[in-house]
Amino acid sequence: MRFRYSTTNPSQNEFDSLPRVPLILHCEGCTVEALGLVDSGATVNVMPYELGVQLGATWDDSKAIIQLAGNLGNQPAAPFSAMVQVRDIPPVQLAFAWTKNPNAPLILGQTNFFMEFDVCFYRSKMEFEIKLKSP
Repeated sequence: MRFRYSTTNPSQNEFDSLPRVPLILHCEGCTVEALGLVDSGATVNVMPYELGVQLGATWDDSKAIIQLAGNLGNQPAAPFSAMVQVRDIPPVQLAFAWTKNPNAPLILGQTNFFMEFDVCFYRSKMEFEIKLKSP
């Protein structure tokens, strides 16, 4: 399934476009639609604070045991999992580092988005492709 690179702000141009994919997340009877950044350079999936709250999670500082790196390196993060669906691809369970940072993007990284999906980037065409991993 192919998607177009996109921006998050109308004032941005195509050079600001990134591979973002619309998702439906399910957890404990809650469903939320979100836009995730497909980031092959991210070690883990990252979920922003508000999205976790919308999915029914309650923050507990004692569970914030994940050490993030990069721009979020000084932020505490807790393990969190949710069922994630990309359009008509069957849902898969993804593990996230749920950060208390309210400005963190929803990041889809190596663990475990890229373990569940095969992704091909066609930056010159401003497109990327996602399909469920082959058995």
